[in-house]
Amino acid sequence: MAFSLNKVMLIGHLGKDAETRFTTSDNFSVTNFTLATNYRFKNKNGEWTDETTWHNVVAFNLSDYMKENLKKGKKVYVEGRLVKRDYTDKENVKRYVTEVRAERIIPLDSNADATKDSDTETPSAQEPDISESTDTDDLPF
Repeated sequence: MAFSLNKVMLIGHLGKDAETRFTTSDNFSVTNFTLATNYRFKNKNGEWTDETTWHNVVAFNLSDYMKENLKKGKKVYVEGRLVKRDYTDKENVKRYVTEVRAERIIPLDSNADATKDSDTETPSAQEPDISESTDTDDLPF
């Protein structure tokens, strides 16, 4: 089988407060938010120009701490993968969506709340949380 990779790493600011809802069948929490990233370059006139890209981010089963602190303007690191999906809207028009399926979210603001220990990292809903196993006896330093 050929090697493939689908990995996204973003640092940006939330465009609005995150919204969380719960699925009816599996009782999973689904949190959605938009993240703005900026790219700065010189245009053909030699002037600096900022280009903003908005990313739709989806995260599953975030901790209450993360859900409460994903507020408009907060700076975060998001790591995950790109997912494309489609749906049919109320007017029976097929819509296509590209979003980042978050596997890790780390707050980057410098205030005391955002610098909480490792429990601010959000493991994927499919992966076990191994952040509690801190056996340091094996480390070479």
